[in-house]
Amino acid sequence: MKILVTGGAGFIGSHLTDTFIENGHQVVVLDNLSMGRIENIHNKAKFYLMDIRSRELEKVFDHEKFDVVCHQAAQMDVRKSVEDPEFDADVNVKGTLNILQNAVRFNIQKILFASTGGAIYGEQDVFPADETHLTRPVSPYGITKLCVEKYLYFYALQYGIKYSIMRYANVYGPRQNPHGEAGVVAIFTSRLLAGEQPVINGDGKQTRDYVYVGDVAHANLLALSDCENNIFNVGTGIETDVNILFNHIKQLVGSSAEEKHGPAKKGEQARSVISYKKAESLLGWTPEFDLQKGLEQTVVFFKKKVK
Repeated sequence: MKILVTGGAGFIGSHLTDTFIENGHQVVVLDNLSMGRIENIHNKAKFYLMDIRSRELEKVFDHEKFDVVCHQAAQMDVRKSVEDPEFDADVNVKGTLNILQNAVRFNIQKILFASTGGAIYGEQDVFPADETHLTRPVSPYGITKLCVEKYLYFYALQYGIKYSIMRYANVYGPRQNPHGEAGVVAIFTSRLLAGEQPVINGDGKQTRDYVYVGDVAHANLLALSDCENNIFNVGTGIETDVNILFNHIKQLVGSSAEEKHGPAKKGEQARSVISYKKAESLLGWTPEFDLQKGLEQTVVFFKKKVK
């Protein structure tokens, strides 16, 4: 297949690109490099420096004749979405509509969409949450992801475009950006390696489901073959609080830093953990990396970066 990966120079998108190419697919990467890095792009991938909101996107679709769009590009910072919901909607909704309109014009077979299992359910009623859980996001970021899910349903009904919606838990691993507000694993790891003091937001008892990026890439690869319009949680079903996460990373790094707590952040959930049983049943996917193994791989990557 010929696959367009939007956001393919970014953390998750670059791992998906690698996995698709390693499994015989042809990949074109589109990224505005606002968060992505040129060195993340596989040397066998063709690259377009472009924003998903660009009017020039039509020319890319017309020239490349894609079979599948794997849509990873997004404004993905929950806190930034709270501060600037208009920008969040402009990128995540209007940008995606630009993708979808071109998908219709140029007969795209399928859309793989990076949604969120971490933000779309809001404060959960059951733990872990499956895909039937009520969706009541507490941040603009979660709202825009849910909005796109509804648009995908419309485009499937109206135009027959197949989709797989991948609701990611908290993804971590090599290449994650340690310099933003999101990506706590990368932030803690890079700061501890630099001898700096990380700050834990709030009391640190907020929990998340941390899923390794390699497992996320594998889930997307398997979803290419899914012929139905499905929503899949992509997580581990295990919740870990931030204090425990900090101490895991601290031990792997060999740091003596103490827990330091700061103010809690607006728009963040208290607990978040999702069930992957549907992906296991329909795709044959299960996470292969437990937290310890995934953190070990991540720390090795960041250690190489600081040498």
